[in-house]
Amino acid sequence: MLNELSGKEWVYFLNSVLIKAYPPVADQCGFDLRKIHPTPKPPLLMRDIILFFTKRDQWVLDPFAGVGGTLLGASLCNPPRNAVGVDINPAYVRAFKRVCKSERLRPQTMIRADAAEMLSHPEVGDREFDLILTDPPYSDIMNRPKNGHKKKLYGKNDATPFSKSPRDLGNLSYDDFLDELQRIITLATSRLKNGKYLVIFCRDLQPTATRSFVLHADMISTISRTPNLVYRGMRIWHDQAVDLYPFGYPYAFVMNQMHQYILVFRKELR
Repeated sequence: MLNELSGKEWVYFLNSVLIKAYPPVADQCGFDLRKIHPTPKPPLLMRDIILFFTKRDQWVLDPFAGVGGTLLGASLCNPPRNAVGVDINPAYVRAFKRVCKSERLRPQTMIRADAAEMLSHPEVGDREFDLILTDPPYSDIMNRPKNGHKKKLYGKNDATPFSKSPRDLGNLSYDDFLDELQRIITLATSRLKNGKYLVIFCRDLQPTATRSFVLHADMISTISRTPNLVYRGMRIWHDQAVDLYPFGYPYAFVMNQMHQYILVFRKELR
């Protein structure tokens, strides 16, 4: 059995479109501490994904942990799961630990490290995992000035890079990002049990006159090159907590992107 859900809960999760708000203002997991990260994932959303892909006492890995949305989601499961996160930014690691303390949540293992070096840490290299759940940086998109919802939520429109490290995927060009992502996913899935899943978030970038930037398709193609990893489908999360803004008005069409893709891969040894 994959999980401990009821048949009704199983069928609900299989809906290809998830329409649900996880508003930051109602976040009970220390959002005021976690918002130093420009795109923190809702821990309750991560909890719901973990509940489908794992059972009690199983292990979850997040190689791009940020401020620990996946790890907090593992602690919020009933019963809790075990989780290990890796992030290159020490400020995010400290924020996660402060959230665990302030919210009295079960502390999970957070490693301050480059994801490309995660196997050198025994918490990752010496363990097999039942799920990899992650939301990587999407190339250098966060180095651009913010507007709309992000400006309203964070009170500024400055660029918000994840870190200054040249090793950070959030500081790489689009093509370099895809190559490095595939390399890191290969490392991570070497510790994933056969028959278990990689679940990874992404959102498309705004197209330009010279490139479409359909990131979810490019990520599926790139990650599918990983040995023994098979693409199994996606869920589209319509985030109802995001506000609409009149981008481009009144001169041009610029889409409000209200959704993210949740891509699902399975490790299948041939």
